[in-house]
Amino acid sequence: MKIAIDGPAGAGKSTVARELARELGFIYIDTGAMYRALTWKALQEGIDLEDPKALYELAVNTDIHFTFNSTEQKVMCDDVDITFLIRSPEVSSVVSKVASCPDIRRVMVRRQQEMAANISVVMDGRDIGEYVLPDAEYKFFLTANLDERIRRRKKERAEQGFEVDDEAIKNEIIERDRNDTQREVGALKVLNDSIVIDTSNLSVKEVVNRMLSIIREA
Repeated sequence: MKIAIDGPAGAGKSTVARELARELGFIYIDTGAMYRALTWKALQEGIDLEDPKALYELAVNTDIHFTFNSTEQKVMCDDVDITFLIRSPEVSSVVSKVASCPDIRRVMVRRQQEMAANISVVMDGRDIGEYVLPDAEYKFFLTANLDERIRRRKKERAEQGFEVDDEAIKNEIIERDRNDTQREVGALKVLNDSIVIDTSNLSVKEVVNRMLSIIREA
């Protein structure tokens, strides 16, 4: 079974997707982490993020994968654990530039589809339901109001030990929304068969339970 979860930054996709996968016994695939990993490597190597050819060469020559155990998922880039490094403000502020590159998205989508080919997965991102898993049995779209998304991102950053600036986070989210909805390939959108859930006033458990009830009822 394939379950797609799309939505903007701060809507709670990753947390909900991880918990939903645990409840169902599926594998969770965080596609956003793949773009973050490539962005992190590009920054480390001083690659111009406005150079699509250089980014494409980097993508095809970089191994990005996940390792799993009973309690956590790690993001590996060329066998280096960068799980926490990819959540830095430096990566967050520019990842949309990398993710908006059509050639990069084609590389990543192919890899994501290969990951989901023979296992049951919960996959979250921006274009999962439309491009990555168009045949998914369930396509959820999570959203939340801007204030709540800012609050969540601020809390996440603080817990990770990064300096928190409310205005910077707000501007980052607004810019990310603009880039995600306007990019040439894989734009963020609600599909005709999307199941929309506003998570603004719901806990993670409440969102997961709502999704589980939809899946089990069907």
